Amino acid sequence: MQFDNQFLPLAGEVGLLPVLTWFFMLVTFYAFVGNFIFALATRNSVAPVHRDSRTLTAIIAAVAGLSYFFIQDYYRHMLTQVAATNDPLAAGLLQEGSFTAINQLRYIDWAVTTPLLLLKTSQMLRIKFVQAPGAITILLLADFLMVVTGYVGEQQVLANGAVIVGAKLFWGAISTIFYFIIPIILFRFWQRYRQQALPEEQRAFRLMALTSVTTWGIYPIGYILSVFPLVDNDWIHISFSVFDVINKVGVGIIAFMASSEVLARSVSEESVSKEYGVL
Repeated sequence: MQFDNQFLPLAGEVGLLPVLTWFFMLVTFYAFVGNFIFALATRNSVAPVHRDSRTLTAIIAAVAGLSYFFIQDYYRHMLTQVAATNDPLAAGLLQEGSFTAINQLRYIDWAVTTPLLLLKTSQMLRIKFVQAPGAITILLLADFLMVVTGYVGEQQVLANGAVIVGAKLFWGAISTIFYFIIPIILFRFWQRYRQQALPEEQRAFRLMALTSVTTWGIYPIGYILSVFPLVDNDWIHISFSVFDVINKVGVGIIAFMASSEVLARSVSEESVSKEYGVL
């Protein structure tokens, strides 16, 4: 619907699935805005050792939220052109071309947010950089190279929108190699440093690290599915939007709950010590 130079997509103009896709993109943007505000508002509601984690959560939410603002805005403008054409082939080409363009924004987002997610996960075990400088550096570098090589793979598209399948799968394989380094290092962190964390922090680390081998898996699946012409890319957009919320907002909530429990434990122990005169 066009009103005063503003276009809001309607199913009758562009189809139900594109409208749902834009809906999920916009809701994801709102989720990150809410997460950003919540992270800042609750920074003093967690144990002091985990306040940096709340700051990381706010940064992740800010970057992801800004990215999704651009993503939904670009997609909405693309739908404006789809609604203005009566040629189904032209409409399909517009949607195909927008998929590659939007994925550029996603990869730029991931290049910043996924290393911060891994840092936040490591903080649950109270790992300091001086304790494992090599492992932390390799972890962050592997993550960054995973994103960059995946980004290069997404660019394997001709001017007419056709995917260069062989080249895309090649870069995807390289990205996967870097990906496998991540859970290996996180597992080694668990083996070596779990004793220095409290039970609440250990549980949070396990759940947060588990996302790297479960919910992160939706992204390579979407990457592979995008080479098949019969797969509607809008389903990939919707899946990425949902799992971005799970992997960023969800992980932030896990970290917050564990950190607030650690604060409650420390306050309780301090109260007991004062009651019995223990210094």
